[in-house]
Amino acid sequence: LALQLLCHGLSHGDRPGEALPVLLPALVQRLCPPQGFEPSEELRLGLLQLLSLLLQRCGASMVPYFTDVIRILQATLLDHYAEVRRESCRCAVSCAQAMPEHFHMQSESLIKPLMQTISHQHYRVRVDVIQATGTVIQFGNGKSVDDVLSHLAQRLFDEIPKVRHAVTTVIGEWLLHLRDRYSYFHKLIPLLLGSFTDEIPENTKVAWTYWEKIGLQWEKENEEDLKDKMAFSVLPSHYPKGVTRPGLGCRELVSRNLSKILPGLCHDITDWIESTRIKASQLLYTLLLHAEDHITQHMELLLRTLYQACLDEERDVVKNCVKAAELIGTFVSPKVSLRLITSAFGKTPKPSCIMVLTAVIRGSPKEILQPHLTDLGNTLSRAEVCQRSEEVFYMEQLLCCVQALIEVCQEDCKEISLQLMKVLVTVMAIPSAQHLKEKVEETMSSLAEVQQLDSFFHLYKQHIIQLTEWVSVSHDCWTCYSLEILQLDVIATHSGPVIGEALNNFILILKTCLQPNKDPQMRLKLFTILSQLLQKANETVNSQGLFPSYLETVIKDILSPNLQWHAGRTAAAIRTTAVSCLWALIHCEMLSPEEVLKVSDELMPQIIAALDEDSKITRQMACRIVGMLLKVCGRQFDENKFTKTYTEVLKRLDDASCDVRLAAAHTLTNWFKCLKDSDVKSAVENHIEFLYQELLIHLDDPDQNIQNAVLEVLKEGSVLYPELLVREIEGVVHKHRTPDYCNRLLQHIQSAKESA
Repeated sequence: LALQLLCHGLSHGDRPGEALPVLLPALVQRLCPPQGFEPSEELRLGLLQLLSLLLQRCGASMVPYFTDVIRILQATLLDHYAEVRRESCRCAVSCAQAMPEHFHMQSESLIKPLMQTISHQHYRVRVDVIQATGTVIQFGNGKSVDDVLSHLAQRLFDEIPKVRHAVTTVIGEWLLHLRDRYSYFHKLIPLLLGSFTDEIPENTKVAWTYWEKIGLQWEKENEEDLKDKMAFSVLPSHYPKGVTRPGLGCRELVSRNLSKILPGLCHDITDWIESTRIKASQLLYTLLLHAEDHITQHMELLLRTLYQACLDEERDVVKNCVKAAELIGTFVSPKVSLRLITSAFGKTPKPSCIMVLTAVIRGSPKEILQPHLTDLGNTLSRAEVCQRSEEVFYMEQLLCCVQALIEVCQEDCKEISLQLMKVLVTVMAIPSAQHLKEKVEETMSSLAEVQQLDSFFHLYKQHIIQLTEWVSVSHDCWTCYSLEILQLDVIATHSGPVIGEALNNFILILKTCLQPNKDPQMRLKLFTILSQLLQKANETVNSQGLFPSYLETVIKDILSPNLQWHAGRTAAAIRTTAVSCLWALIHCEMLSPEEVLKVSDELMPQIIAALDEDSKITRQMACRIVGMLLKVCGRQFDENKFTKTYTEVLKRLDDASCDVRLAAAHTLTNWFKCLKDSDVKSAVENHIEFLYQELLIHLDDPDQNIQNAVLEVLKEGSVLYPELLVREIEGVVHKHRTPDYCNRLLQHIQSAKESA
């Protein structure tokens, strides 16, 4: 009641100042420990409201009691009751406004309690503290700015938009009206520009509004210095799309303070706190947008920071840093930026170096980048750059860099088409980057399109000779770990029919690297490549019809040495792949009968030997090869060849594998066909008789498919000496578990005799 009476009287009385000598000591006694402390929260709040009323009504009359007011505020700013703290903040503002000439003498004493309250759990308290801080420093000692900046910067991360709005407003007011603002530009500008990326549009708008006013005010204050720039200011020819260019005053403010802002900002981008890194990266983009070509003098620090920040685990940090790097491409001469970035490749290039280069390329105008294309292409295609790492992330960035070059430079990429192809081939060759194959093909298609070529096959056609020469530079020293083998695999298998135009280099590489003294694992890889190509020979190595001219080299220098028996699993695997290649070579039907006969003459001993290999696939392939040789040129075999062939193939009918036995049966069918009208028929009658006897035994094979196959062999062989076969059948039919097959064979012979 006493408070209410006092407030009523003081608000309506004509001379409230006359009450000050009585009231102020009483307020100090009730609100300032240790003399006493009012226990009631409501009364403490009421007492502060009374003080606020006195400050508003009495104004300068409060000067004799200024020290007492400050003592009260120092205590109540730390009160446990939130509303008391809020009222204290309002009192501090009223105090500054009531005694502006004297306030600066005691203002510093309020900074500590204000900063102790600035992180209060109630957001309304935080808002009032920030506003009070703004007024206290505005009317007080400007040196206190240093004491509060870190606290205000922290409030820019506050989850409550109104708190961030309050910080933006306070900083904006200081930049406009603070007496010592020129001394604090480099400290205050980052805080205001940091609000440009606030998630609340209203906060962003407030920041921009203040910033425009600040820029215009600075222009007027420094009109003499800026008159040339104001008179001849020209919009850059290349500027980021959809971005409004800041005013001259704003740009000059940032440019002149950038050297003081950047070191601390670059430190914050690598801070351990995620939110700090994100905010710092956003601010970096805003600063570079203002600095424009003044970025050039800070390039080394910027690039070091971007290389590190682009490896950040937080995607937003990377995204903002890439946007900032694009501005380097927009505003900095490529002569400077590219030289600095590519010089970093001379050390150990990181994925982030490639990422920054990609961003710079995307931000650069086509016509300015054109003179530097050759150097860029040569740098990217250097082995120490494109072959530095098999890390997937590194390969992804390398691919993005090539894509950026094609998108920006378009038809100008023709002059570095070969270098870009080398990079793309390398990316596709890395085993860990196989998921990028589709993207690489799309990039190749884009490269072909800008050169007005129909498809990436035409790109290969354009460069196939240079590409094969490129991978073959050190082919004599290759091991199974050489990346060049993987590159050759891509060039040979991915170029489709184009590889047929580079057979000279391709066969030379195979001839050198597939010698028995070379690394076995490497030979295994190369044979796998050759086998893949030979399976579709007319669409790959023989697309130009030139492969048969290299047949002698393939047989004598590549296949024959590798079909020789050597101990060990790897050697056996090599023989398997060599046999597979030989099968593909004969089966693809690109060789004439004369050329197949040449193969037979050269390799028949090794093929026969392969029938005894441990590998089921090798034995099966060998049977098929013998069968194909018999089919194509068997009629030109002499007695010795016929004898040697059937005795070895016949052994395979006892093979553990059903597939091998089946292949052997089909081969013997071809053997009989070759003897139908042959002059050798009478000379091998005894062998035919022996073969009849053996085949009749195999009619009892446990596998029905084999039984049917052997039956077909005997039907084919019955044409040669039917009576002889009938006698053999009659001699063993009673011994068979399945006499049905013998009876069917007799019926076939009888039918053939009647038809004849």
